[in-house]
Amino acid sequence: MKKIISILVIALAFVTVLNAQDKMKKDTMIKGDEVKTISLEQTKGAFTQKSLTISEGAYIFEIANNNAGTDVGFVLVPKGKDANNPKNHIQAAYVTSVVKEGKTETSNTTKLTKGEYVYFCPLNKTPQYILVIK
Repeated sequence: MKKIISILVIALAFVTVLNAQDKMKKDTMIKGDEVKTISLEQTKGAFTQKSLTISEGAYIFEIANNNAGTDVGFVLVPKGKDANNPKNHIQAAYVTSVVKEGKTETSNTTKLTKGEYVYFCPLNKTPQYILVIK
């Protein structure tokens, strides 16, 4: 009987922990927030998408290396801030690992609010492109 009670107590504790974790996960998301993916492609010295206009929200950046001739990455900075200073970079937007030739990598989820940003790749020496959030 003690074993059965112990098993029930453990099962109840496990279910309680799972429910609490699920609630915490839901509480950290803003209502109506759906994570969207923005796919960008890099070739030698350039992104193929020269500018973007999107709505504010949560995004994952998917970066493809299409014969860039080098590993590539992704940097996102609020427009007007020094893009050469890593302190100004939105680090959640960095790809989780450098993008090898012919491969695609993604960033972590990045929350973007209204305003203008610039994106570029310091590894592939691309120009800075404009991302507008409306």
